[in-house]
Amino acid sequence: MWFYVATLLIIWAVGWFIRDHIAIGNPRNKYVFITGCDTGFGNLLAKRLDKRGFRVLAGCFTQKGADDLQRGTSSMLKTILLDVTKSDSIVKAANWVRSEVGDKDIYSNYLPSGIKNPVMITHSMVIQSARARVCVYERGSVIISFLSFVRIAKKKKKKKITDTLILSNVSYTAGGDEVYNHCWSPFCSSQGRDMFHFGVRVALIEPGFFKTAVTSLEPIEKDLNRLWNQLSSDVRESYGQHYFGKYIKVQRFYMNHFCDTDLSKVTSCMEHALMAKYPRTRYSPGWDAKLLWIPLSYAPACVADMLLVLLLPKPARSSH
Repeated sequence: MWFYVATLLIIWAVGWFIRDHIAIGNPRNKYVFITGCDTGFGNLLAKRLDKRGFRVLAGCFTQKGADDLQRGTSSMLKTILLDVTKSDSIVKAANWVRSEVGDKDIYSNYLPSGIKNPVMITHSMVIQSARARVCVYERGSVIISFLSFVRIAKKKKKKKITDTLILSNVSYTAGGDEVYNHCWSPFCSSQGRDMFHFGVRVALIEPGFFKTAVTSLEPIEKDLNRLWNQLSSDVRESYGQHYFGKYIKVQRFYMNHFCDTDLSKVTSCMEHALMAKYPRTRYSPGWDAKLLWIPLSYAPACVADMLLVLLLPKPARSSH
């Protein structure tokens, strides 16, 4: 009996491997729209797809980012200034994409998740930063992904790729980031099922921690110091100065030892989602995603909670 089970598993694995590696035809002259191209994953993906022959339409937040990108790519790549927190900017970008593509084939949209607000404790989650973060979900990325561009994707019957942190499955801090990530992941899953009937495939990239501008320690620690100093004196006393110092040390240790420097691990997943005839629904690039965060997401909540309680510092007035 076990022989037959093992044989079936081997056949299934080989079949899955072959199916996973079936690629599309020549990518030349296929249009791809990408946001967040100033730096990080969006920037690297735009350059790699440009080299492959895609006609890249890149959304950049700043003119400098757009100019730098165009200097390092071919004349086929075109840019537009895009602020995903502003509806008028999104509508303008959507109209621009339609005019650029015309009756041609837009093969995919890649839409990074937005911005990052450092949050240490619940008390430090000021309403402005939380609103700024959730605003991207509520009025930015969602509108871009599934309202402004969904008509184009449905008409062309192509792919949409978006990303969020692997922490959409596990919460380790308080703040708008947790609200955003936990909203965005199931939203993409449900829209993937809905858009499937129109020939649109939705792929969600959930990377672990990588060294990008979002995970740069200097601006993060600067913002954490600002948030800590904005807390009332009684809140700071309840946590204690040692809590803040140890939190910074834990964060530095993780970022310095576990943040992956190889961004191509993420963009390779994005490229696979674009180039594969049968893309996966979810990708989790990064060893910390595979070996830590995904197992934690399947573990009982008490296990994940206990591990994070042990790793993070204890407040001065802790009752435990």
